Amino acid sequence: MATHKSAKKRIRTNDRKRVINQQGATRIKSSVKKVLATTTKEEAEKLYKEAVSVLDKGTIKGLIKQNTASRKKALITRHLNKLQTDKPAAK
Repeated sequence: MATHKSAKKRIRTNDRKRVINQQGATRIKSSVKKVLATTTKEEAEKLYKEAVSVLDKGTIKGLIKQNTASRKKALITRHLNKLQTDKPAAK
């Protein structure tokens, strides 16, 4: 157990940062999962913009690395491109 005053403070700050980082990681995972769970293109486009924003913010804050964010963006972009619009195809 910590005995120095500064060590005790470090434990408290680490606990606060750990909770904040967990929340950020959860937000990233949830936003990506929401996009992948969509079946309509309109809904997916709306959630896609939000997910990309969350990924970029997570990269800036140091929650995830740039390559990880890029990989997740590519994954949700592929999903978005696979979805068909609800309009009938022209012949």
